[in-house]
Amino acid sequence: MRTGFAAVAGIALGLAIYGLIAALGLAAVIDESPFLYGLLRWGGVIFLLWLAWESWVAGDEASAEQIHERPWPAFRRGLITNLLNPKAAVFYIAMLPDFVRPEAGPVMRQTLILSIIYVTIATLIHAAIVAFAGSLQSTIVTANNRTGIRRAFALMLVGIAIWFALTTGRSGAD
Repeated sequence: MRTGFAAVAGIALGLAIYGLIAALGLAAVIDESPFLYGLLRWGGVIFLLWLAWESWVAGDEASAEQIHERPWPAFRRGLITNLLNPKAAVFYIAMLPDFVRPEAGPVMRQTLILSIIYVTIATLIHAAIVAFAGSLQSTIVTANNRTGIRRAFALMLVGIAIWFALTTGRSGAD
């Protein structure tokens, strides 16, 4: 579970960075630039496919002890995956402005507060998922199950990468 919580911390940091970017107005720049949006989009697809490949070929290499000793790579993966996720950026562009009221005070402060709330809720949900997965730990780390689970995970990542590529496209960004 330590590795899972490290990944959650990386995801939370990625969301927080997007919140800060949105508060500074840079998320709108990314949204308006077909080049930047496309770079972010295809970077995310490629990274997911790389994670899938890594999971597929590493099926027999990692022992149960090694899996539990690697929080830093999980943190890094969570962070990079979120930073390469244009849907995370678009959330801050499409959703947060609906909740910001210029008459209620500085827009930057409101955006930062709303970002903190969003990151907190998302982090709690991800942490609950990690805790649930931790209850399945004995099944996951059993040598006979590990390769099959990793390969199933790799196939799911390929599916997510394809879904991501298909659903994040828009004219001018492809």
